[in-house]
Amino acid sequence: MYSLLYIDCMRPKYDIRNNLKLCRLKAGDLTQEQLAEKVGTTRQTILSIEKGRYSPSVGLALRLSQVLEATVEEIFELKES
Repeated sequence: MYSLLYIDCMRPKYDIRNNLKLCRLKAGDLTQEQLAEKVGTTRQTILSIEKGRYSPSVGLALRLSQVLEATVEEIFELKES
């Protein structure tokens, strides 16, 4: 059985927050569907990222950055939990 101290140490110290929706709208008022098609994923994935329920792979984050013409840091940021 794991001790509470061990479990607490395993908790992530940072949350990934995102500005994907804002960047998507700034990049020509793209819909989630349009953005998904441009980066090769589904609308549901874009929705999950925007809602903070899913953190994209590095590859998808870089592709979003290219398509939206924004830095990865403009789209995603680390916040201490």
